Amino acid sequence: MTSNSRTAAQQRADEIRVFEEELAHLEREGIVALTPAQRGAIAAHHRGLLARLARDFDIDRDARAKQLSLGMRIASFLGALALAASVFFLFHQFWDRFSTAAQVVVLAGAALGTFGATLWIQGREASGYFTKLAAMVAFACFVINISLLGQIFNITPSDKALIPWAAFALLLAYTCDLRLLLAAGILCIIAWISARTGTWSGMYWLHFGERPENFFPAAVILFLVPQVIPHGRFTGFGPIYRVFALLTLFLPMLILANWGQISYLDFEEDGIEGFYQVMGFALSAGAIWLGARRHWGEVVNTGSVFFVIFLYTKFFDWWWDVMPKYLFLLVLGLTAVLLLVLMRRLRAKGLFGGTAR
Repeated sequence: MTSNSRTAAQQRADEIRVFEEELAHLEREGIVALTPAQRGAIAAHHRGLLARLARDFDIDRDARAKQLSLGMRIASFLGALALAASVFFLFHQFWDRFSTAAQVVVLAGAALGTFGATLWIQGREASGYFTKLAAMVAFACFVINISLLGQIFNITPSDKALIPWAAFALLLAYTCDLRLLLAAGILCIIAWISARTGTWSGMYWLHFGERPENFFPAAVILFLVPQVIPHGRFTGFGPIYRVFALLTLFLPMLILANWGQISYLDFEEDGIEGFYQVMGFALSAGAIWLGARRHWGEVVNTGSVFFVIFLYTKFFDWWWDVMPKYLFLLVLGLTAVLLLVLMRRLRAKGLFGGTAR
């Protein structure tokens, strides 16, 4: 093993399991025949390697363990949310009983204490489940810390609070290799960039959602982050950036394709909606092509979903009022079949071939 990450260790264990299954198939078909000594040497090597990986990284050694780990991840996620919400309501339940000095001390102690506890747990737990729980509580304490300190000292609410929230979430994410905290940090970044874009146009920062174009700069920046900053050691971080970037691009575009009156563009409403419909088709198709070229499965899937959504909403605009409902639904079904056939042929011909970069 050249990597010390649990993801790389799990991948190595999965490769061993696949190798054993394929070797069994080859032996049954008479393609290869290992001597008992060779088979025993391979099995002993794999047993030792799996035992070491399980000891160092708490990996799933077989399919049953992997299924159990899925349930543990779900329980960890739900538990993290519940504990974070519990901390939030705990503060609000007893907050008025403390003096100002005590409030400041409690806030600082909660934020620093939970952060230290997260690092302590992370250093002693290989699986990451309890680290995720502690990190979510630490992030909740930090968010509450910033919010309540602003109330204590009568600071005007501002989008600048999103900056330390994002920084702390990203610190936890990169320190403890936690995708959930990365997503929280990305959401804070999206909100801050969109709010800044809105204020530059003259609106109050809390109203940035009234103009969907405010989200476009955040989408571009998020998509470029994993291209500019290598994330090889953090498996799964790059796809999360790209998925959030595409969602931040396509969701506002879908809204503008149907409600052009909320756009910054000073054109006729029908013209604005038509422009964003065309852009939605073009960019979602471009995402499918780029994802296939770079072997980014998450980009291909996200682009495909939004291409179909844009297509179906256009069908709805054209034919819902003029077609019988059974005929309209039949057209939708046949269109889905046509898209499946087209994408299957393109894949079979290797039209999206290329090397991953």
